[in-house]
Amino acid sequence: MKKESLIPPTSLDGDGITVVGAEAGTAHHEHDEIPEGGYGWVCVGCVFTINGFTWGVAASYGVFLNYYLHNETFHEATPLDWAFVGGLGFGVPVLIASPITIITRRLGVHIPMSLGCVFQLAGFVAASFARRIWQLYLTQGVLVGLGIGFTWIPSMPIVSQWFHKRRSLANGICSAGSGIGGVIFSFGTEPMIRNISFAWALRIIGIVSATGNIIATVLIRSRNEAIQPRMRGFDLRLLRRPTVLLLLSWGFFSILGYMVCLYSLSAFGRSIGLSDSQAANLTGFLNLGTAIGRPCIGVASDRFGRIRVAGIVTFICALTIFAIWLPANSYGVTILYALLNGAIVGVFWMTVSPLSVEIAGLKELQSVLALMWAFIILPATFSEVIALKLRRPNLDKEYLYPQIFSGTAYLVATAAISALYVLHNRKQGLTHP
Repeated sequence: MKKESLIPPTSLDGDGITVVGAEAGTAHHEHDEIPEGGYGWVCVGCVFTINGFTWGVAASYGVFLNYYLHNETFHEATPLDWAFVGGLGFGVPVLIASPITIITRRLGVHIPMSLGCVFQLAGFVAASFARRIWQLYLTQGVLVGLGIGFTWIPSMPIVSQWFHKRRSLANGICSAGSGIGGVIFSFGTEPMIRNISFAWALRIIGIVSATGNIIATVLIRSRNEAIQPRMRGFDLRLLRRPTVLLLLSWGFFSILGYMVCLYSLSAFGRSIGLSDSQAANLTGFLNLGTAIGRPCIGVASDRFGRIRVAGIVTFICALTIFAIWLPANSYGVTILYALLNGAIVGVFWMTVSPLSVEIAGLKELQSVLALMWAFIILPATFSEVIALKLRRPNLDKEYLYPQIFSGTAYLVATAAISALYVLHNRKQGLTHP
């Protein structure tokens, strides 16, 4: 009779710390239990759709921002008001991430996602009837932000539960959905405003996005019951890990630069003499680059290492800002920048989930993501406000200071993820001689 070993199973957690006991045995077989596809590809399609009809819609706000800045829609509004409305579209979803994580743990993914569909539809339809700036804050800002948060936050970790070897590729495909959605709504919004009306442009966007999100919500399936993730709203224990802190710092500064690139491009186009249609097209080209680039980054991440690729791409983001966007003064050069930068500027959104698994493990994924959403509340909400405050309308290069601000933020993010790469590899080297 074979003697049973008295030594408990051991493994390493996401930070290279030895874990002993039954939990380690579970961690050891974690990758073996992942289906590596199957219905997971349906979930990829669902999250792709959700990204398109949440963040893709939010990404097209640059077209609305350009319209608001050059038309007296509400007489009492200032440029900072328009920046805050757009900032709330990104800030509110991450602000409510912790409570949504708790709600998802108790009620599953479908109930909060269904609420999100209702909130987003109500926000856009109500915004079409707004007559004062505070009403736009509550509708296109807060209510749409709630819709994005309730729909997207529960769906974010699901794809990583279905894949291991192709996790970055799957997340890259999902993340490309925001680019496709951004292309559709960026190229479609300005013609709708011009040919139908501003109010009906908002209503059509609300109806179309709600329809897509409802279909995705019905079809999506999580593996929470099999994985039993630790879905904590704000797990302070994770903040003791240097690698987690460096990951959070990378996210903070990445978003600080990202928001400026995303929202300022159309208004920048107007500042160099482009027409409304050309300026709106720039946001569309940025999102087209996103749709093409993100799956490619996913393939590279799976092949060459997720932390390494994220660091290189973050640095290239800074280079494109300083080398192409800053000296751009024509439509052609700005389109080139929009396509190249669009392919890489959202590196945070498509790599944050695989990186979180890499650093902390699959069971801690949702807890780490909840921390990340809390850390990026401030840059998501206020980055474009800072950019509009920095611009100098009376100078030849009106957006010079916002461009420098955005590029510098990506350089700091590069430093953070470079330190993460060194520390993570050192831990891996110590634990795996």
